Formats: sequence, structure tokens, C-alpha cells
Amino acid sequence: MSGAAAGLSRRRFVAALAGTAALPACSRAGDPAGASVAHRDVSPGTPASPAPSATGPRPLYLGTYTSAEGGGKGIGIASYDPVSGRISGTGTLTGVPDPSYLAVGPGGRTLYAVDEREAGAVTAVRLADRAVLGSRATGGSAPCHLSVHPSGRWLLSADYGSGTVAVHRIEASGAPGERTALLTHESPAPGPGQQGPHAHQFTTSPDGGHVLAVDLGTDTVYSYRLDQETGRLTEAARAAARPGAGPRHLTFHPNGRHAYLANELDDTVTVCGYAPGTGRLTIGAPQPTGSGTGTNYPAQLLVTADGAYAFLANRGHNSLARYAVEADGARLRLLGTVPVGGDFPRQIAFSPDGGLLFAANQRSGTVSVFHVDAADGGLELAGEPFASPVAVCALPL
Repeated sequence: MSGAAAGLSRRRFVAALAGTAALPACSRAGDPAGASVAHRDVSPGTPASPAPSATGPRPLYLGTYTSAEGGGKGIGIASYDPVSGRISGTGTLTGVPDPSYLAVGPGGRTLYAVDEREAGAVTAVRLADRAVLGSRATGGSAPCHLSVHPSGRWLLSADYGSGTVAVHRIEASGAPGERTALLTHESPAPGPGQQGPHAHQFTTSPDGGHVLAVDLGTDTVYSYRLDQETGRLTEAARAAARPGAGPRHLTFHPNGRHAYLANELDDTVTVCGYAPGTGRLTIGAPQPTGSGTGTNYPAQLLVTADGAYAFLANRGHNSLARYAVEADGARLRLLGTVPVGGDFPRQIAFSPDGGLLFAANQRSGTVSVFHVDAADGGLELAGEPFASPVAVCALPL
């Protein structure tokens, strides 16, 4: 079995344990009571709605798997009320296959999506008229994450299936340009139970000095320097997680000196020290996710803008863990968990003002919205979840 095929098989296996599959057949849940559902397909080039006001409805984009049974037809288009948190569906942007992860460029003019297929690609959409600007091959298989460098010049993507990370130049139009780098995580050897590397995230440090790749298959976080002229990558450091931890997602504290790592396979989180000058990450001891003794796969971490609280999506336990961030970012203290109101929360995101938290629940095909209490990190469900087929990403703007 090839490394890419083995990676896809493991990915299917993990999702199947929770009652669904990442790429093959899935079942769509019924629409929850009170949820607004999108029924209109929007062709590329269709003018977007007028720009939202400061207090009016805000745009929300939804990722899915188009190749899954009961999946979506493309990128879901919706809006949300920034006060009540209520979501209203407006349509679907067709023509983008398996857009499982979404990101927006600086200025909010261009939306980027991975095409999570065997022949992986990244696609750009101009939000002013929802025109698809173009796609580029990542050079690997099953890309599951992408991000835009703060400069707005480079698109970073992680290929889960092939264990590769890629960099594409971003053209003046916002379209992805030539690929300037493609690296495979060939060492260290794959972790326990793994048959190859599985790059799961590729992101930039807060100071912009390094880009970091989280690899679930090698139990390693790689730090690279990105040449701002050529787009090439040079390895600067690597950090080894505990064997079999399966690191999935890294998020930084606002001070840039600490980060938090969600480990999918051993159901833990770890506090990491970070040295901006060298890009070196130091991974701390494993800590609980609040899931108890049941089967659970941590997915994604968020930290509030003031650095006071952190939240973790628990797939399996189907909860959001709440942590107090202490010692200027050096310590997490588990406060408890809150039911997510759906099944298998794959991804979470804050609204731009931090007042709302969105959770994309893959198995139930819903997006839950929570009000975030800035004073104590409390979470309160904002009404009934919104129905969205095979919801794997929610991007509020």
C-alpha cells in the first residue's frame, strides 16, 4: 500500500469509528428544528450580497465533502447575526470539489479552499462576485489544511495523504500561482501504528518569522524559514511529540512565546514553549481533554484574543473543553466541558470580534454557535444548530 493510500485509509478509519467517513459515504442528518437551510446554488461569478454593516448580518462560509454521500455541492454560503448568533443559509458556491478546509486572505477579498482529493489542489474564490479565480495542484494527496501567510503573498497547504507541505505564490488577483516549495516529512520514522507521514496543519508563527507544519504520522512539529523572495522552505527546527500522540493542530498564545497542541491519537493537549528567534518549539507534558475514559479524538484549539481562555473541540466526547490560560500562557487549567450540541466537532472558529464560537459537526451535519463570555470563558449555545451537510469547516467573517 502506498503512503498516500495508507494515509487515506487511516483517515477513513478514524472517522468511521465515530459513525462517518472523511472521504467516502456519509449519512446526512435531518434538519434540526428552527434551522435555516440553503437551497439555492450560486454559480461562480454571481454577485455577492452587499458588504455587511458593523451591526448587520455577517458572511459565513462552510466547508464540506462533495464526494461523500449526503455531502454538500460545494462551499456553503450563509450569514449570521453577530448579536444573536443565528445562521441563515443563502446558497452554495458550486465548482469547488471537496472544500474541506477554508481560509481567507488579508483584507477579506479572497477565499481559499483545499480540494481534499487523491490529486490534491488549492482553489481561490474572489468574494466580491464569487468567481473561481483558479486552482493549483499541491503536488500531494488529500490536502486537509491551508493558511495564508500574513504578508498575503504565500499560500501554505498541508497534504494529509502524502505527508507533504506546499507553498504557492499568490498572484495580484488573489489566484494561486506557481508552487515554490514541496517538502515530504521523510524523517523521523512514522509513529506507532502509522505507515507514513500525515501533515495536518501548516501555519505561520505570530511574529511571521517561521512557518510550522504539524505532522500526525511522524509525531513531529517542523519549523521552517520561508524565503520571502523565492517562496522556498528551509528547515529550522523540529519538535518531537510523545510517540503515538498524533499531533493534529497547533495554536499560539497572543504573546507568541507559548502554543498549545491538540494530539488526536492519545487524546491529550500539551503546552509548548516557543522561541521566535529560532523557531524552536518545546513540547510539554500531556494534559487531559476532559473526555474521560471514552474514545475521543481532539480536533482543534482556539485561544481568546486576550489570551485568558482556550477551547478544544472533542470528537467522540462531542464537547468543547474549556481551559483557563495561566502564568502568562505557560499553563492550561481545565475548567470543564460543554456539550457541543452536535456529533463529531471537526473544526471550531471565533467570529472576528471573539463574541461567538462556531463548531462544525461532521457526523450530525450541523454548525453549533456559542456565545463566549469574555469575563469567565463561559459558553452558551445560541439556539438550535444550523443544518449543513457533512459540515467540516465553518469560517465566519
